[in-house]
Amino acid sequence: MGIANKNCAMYMDLKDIIREHTLPFLPAKSLFRFKGVCRDWKLQISTPFFVHNQSNSFHGFSGFFCQSCSKPPSFISLDPNSYGVPDPSLQFLPEPVDIKTSSHGLLCCQGRTVDKAYYICNPATKQWKKLPKPSADHGSKPALVLVFEPSLLNFVADYKLVCAFSSADFDDACEFEIYSSKEGCWRISGDLFFGAAMLRPNSGVHVNGIVYWLSMNGGVILFDLGMERSQRLFGLISCLGVMNGKLISTNFYNQTLHVSVLSNAYTNTMGINSGVRTWDTILTVKMDNLPEDSGLGPPNDRQPVHFSSGDITLLQQGRKLYTYDRKTKEFGCLSDKADYDATIFGYVNSLVEI
Repeated sequence: MGIANKNCAMYMDLKDIIREHTLPFLPAKSLFRFKGVCRDWKLQISTPFFVHNQSNSFHGFSGFFCQSCSKPPSFISLDPNSYGVPDPSLQFLPEPVDIKTSSHGLLCCQGRTVDKAYYICNPATKQWKKLPKPSADHGSKPALVLVFEPSLLNFVADYKLVCAFSSADFDDACEFEIYSSKEGCWRISGDLFFGAAMLRPNSGVHVNGIVYWLSMNGGVILFDLGMERSQRLFGLISCLGVMNGKLISTNFYNQTLHVSVLSNAYTNTMGINSGVRTWDTILTVKMDNLPEDSGLGPPNDRQPVHFSSGDITLLQQGRKLYTYDRKTKEFGCLSDKADYDATIFGYVNSLVEI
């Protein structure tokens, strides 16, 4: 009986418990450092099964990649001791690139040469893949969304890259082209959305099989990947994001942070007096206790929200980046050296294999 009990997890050594049940929940930078603890940890962290397990266990936002027009990418960590990448400027890629979208540890970048090639990469491991040339001309500012959801069933990342682009055949129309890593090719959807004007690059998010972009002329354009149908949602929105598996919109004005969740995507098909709302406000935070040097402008100044997903919201004023943590309710300055034209991408420090 005693021999049998020794095989139970309660009788495992502490180092074995940490190795088996704690390491997969740590970020990539910490894990690379922990390879030096001992030979067993190094072998454990290096196995494909562990890499797969970590990419499914660790989901917390680790920091932000920043992209400016004239500079290579850079990275700002939420905790430099725990989160980081070996080459923030992405020089391991075969050419200079601009980041276009990110998802669960993967980045989609576009080359700056004439070819304008797309690359999918994991900046933590320096793995990358060049995608085949799209069928359509996506223009100089493609509205891209990388769709990747880690799955226990897939040891290698199974992802899609969705691009909304202006139609060459129909005025004021938007078309959609989709790359599938499973199929290894691009495909243009048969759906067109008329009256979309231009979509705002770098504004897209993916939630439960639906991709959303902000429109330049107001509101949101959505594309259902399953049904391959598009439609418009209305609302005054600064930033789209995801919280608890739902689409959220975030605005900051009058010294107040406003977060709303999409409650009904079909209000445009209902009667005028139905009373059904598209968005429901779930959080209103009055920033009365901001630092005196926060620089967040006059009371009526509408501030740019760069990022808002999970528990983190990121705002910029001048060259300063400010975070608000919805869980801890803490507000702080993340950086005072951000470029004025910076585009921000949330990043998860994952070991995911491409």
